[in-house]
Amino acid sequence: MMVSGRLVLARGLLPGLRQRVPIILGACAATSSPSCPPPPLSGPSRGRPLSLSAAAIVDSAPRPLQPYLRLMRLDKPIGAVLMRGAGCTINDMWDQEYDKKVTRTANRPIAAGDISTFHSLIFLGGQLSLALCVLLCLNYYSIALGAASLSLVVIYPLMKRITYWPQLALGLTFNWGALLGWSAIKGSCDVSVCLPLYLSGVMWTLIYDTIYAHQDKRDDALIGLKSTALRFKEDTKQWLSGFSIVMLSGLTLAGLNCDQTIPYYAAVAAIGAHLAHQIYTLDIHKPEDCWAKFTSNRTVGFVLFIGIILGNLWKEKKPKELKEHGDNNVGS
Repeated sequence: MMVSGRLVLARGLLPGLRQRVPIILGACAATSSPSCPPPPLSGPSRGRPLSLSAAAIVDSAPRPLQPYLRLMRLDKPIGAVLMRGAGCTINDMWDQEYDKKVTRTANRPIAAGDISTFHSLIFLGGQLSLALCVLLCLNYYSIALGAASLSLVVIYPLMKRITYWPQLALGLTFNWGALLGWSAIKGSCDVSVCLPLYLSGVMWTLIYDTIYAHQDKRDDALIGLKSTALRFKEDTKQWLSGFSIVMLSGLTLAGLNCDQTIPYYAAVAAIGAHLAHQIYTLDIHKPEDCWAKFTSNRTVGFVLFIGIILGNLWKEKKPKELKEHGDNNVGS
């Protein structure tokens, strides 16, 4: 959720219809697991199975193009495209030597040698140029705000080398759309709404990306990388519980400050129940369970999206009912 402005509104936080609160959808680090393609059709039509999954679409692209699509994680879409893709490209450029040493990341395009560092730099320039075109369509306040996020985009991949809190740097970067989405619609940021919303997004990123980091904690320790998974160790669930409380408090405060309605608070309550179950059942020593819990955070973004949309529709319904009631009184 960075410079791509309204496109980012879809990792993260979207403005709703007209004057809406942005919605967090998961973030630069959050990726969705590719869906499995259906079995091949019987009969004379053989070949690739038909599938509309992002991974299948990438697989069906021209072969020379596929490494670039994977480099920007287009096979695992989750929210923003341009700036998320740029962030992933920068991450893989910085981490190519580390990625070669980790089984899960060894097949990334740069680490595997499918794309050279020079070509990835050119590709990065193209992504940033397109993102700039989107940014220049916004108001001046949003242009300045979006440009301010570029430093975070560049440096956050380096944080795992110098601090046990790279997930915090990721959260600060990825949830920039909580600020940018609002300013793109309103012309500036309402601190009473945007800051609690931004804080909630940062806490959410700390939750899901700490879970994600537990998959790689052994490899990270061996090659000298740091993460909140290595920092929290067996106390992970207590930390995640604390992050969840702050996240839910921030969402509630943001809702109160923009006059949200019952559907929104119902969604926040549902998110709280989801996070509680997720943390309670999490097994940090099983990578497959960590992956399942990580991907389940898509549900959090979806529930919040629905809650904000329905909450805003409820807000619009009340003035209309009052107006109709007043017209009826005048007519009678």
